[in-house]
Amino acid sequence: MGNESSTSVDEATRPITLYARSIEAVAQYIQEKDIKNIVVMTGAGISTSAGIPDFRSPDTGLYANLARLKLPYAEAVFDISYFRNNPYPFYTLAHELYPGKYRPTVTHSFISLLHKKGRLLKLFTQNIDCLEREAGVPGDKIVEAHGSFATQRCIECKTEFPGDRMKEMIQKKEVPRCIGKTCTGLVKPDIVFFGEALPESFHRNRSLPAKAELVIVMGTSLTVQPFASLPSFVREETPRVLINLERVGSLGSRLDDVLLLGDCDEGVRKFADALGWRDELEELWASTNPNKNKKDAYEAPPKTRQERLDEEIEKLTKDIDATLKVTAEANERIRAELEKSATQKPPPSSNPSTDTPSAPTTSSYFGLSHVYPHLKADKLEKPSL
Repeated sequence: MGNESSTSVDEATRPITLYARSIEAVAQYIQEKDIKNIVVMTGAGISTSAGIPDFRSPDTGLYANLARLKLPYAEAVFDISYFRNNPYPFYTLAHELYPGKYRPTVTHSFISLLHKKGRLLKLFTQNIDCLEREAGVPGDKIVEAHGSFATQRCIECKTEFPGDRMKEMIQKKEVPRCIGKTCTGLVKPDIVFFGEALPESFHRNRSLPAKAELVIVMGTSLTVQPFASLPSFVREETPRVLINLERVGSLGSRLDDVLLLGDCDEGVRKFADALGWRDELEELWASTNPNKNKKDAYEAPPKTRQERLDEEIEKLTKDIDATLKVTAEANERIRAELEKSATQKPPPSSNPSTDTPSAPTTSSYFGLSHVYPHLKADKLEKPSL
């Protein structure tokens, strides 16, 4: 009786399609079944190692670093109504994010490798950075759910604007206007702003996940609809792989879900190892190096997320040490100035009727202005020794 119960539990938790819930089982499934129809879904997390900040991480996300643009609220930079009245904050941001300033990550190259092997059905991305295209994924394989910098047009008459001219104006931080003879409307990249509809290509391809033989979700929080609903369209027996820092959405709830939690670049390297594609992946990623043709170019070994974190901590520690050193030196100078002032005799009194020196006043410490030039003499107080 007990054995029958155990068997039924095992059968209830056994994957339907895979032999196990592991990345090795997914790799075997791809190769043995010659899987061709793979759908990939990505978010900002696949681009952070390229140096592009994501949008919502506390303190380090894009929205958290927009205070210098003096927006009424962070999301206003992508609000179409705000853009119509003040396009300058967006174009300040566009100057920093425009394609060509960042190199694709190894995760982008992994998606490109899927395409080169004829296994990519479609890539759905929330990203606007075009790094998938720069990694070699053709535009007809990409559904940019939130638009991208790839094309641009007038927000009034929809006339397309030349890409080379757009790049030139963004580099100069200038705001482009419509090239139509009778229109002077603002030009905007085809990025979906708040208040705008998603691209028609998203709605046209939304049913594709149901046709997939494998779905890979990477670097997304799956919090923004309708993109967040895409994994739910996948058939129950179709394996879903999540490569992400944390579990998101319903991923992990199905029998053929495989979770590879951690850094995206580390995750795709593990995936490539399981597939026997690691050398091809690294070679393809190396080809995206802008310095690849230079004789003295050196490609540093890829750093793990922990190594990058350790570097940041070390840098922060050095900055703190330097600050403390400067503060200590300033304190020593102050002490020396005070000791010098204390040993000097006061000047003779201008009042012949008394030989008693006047008590020191705040002005006695005016000599410290070279240490704290931003403080006025009447604000300086004698520090305690």
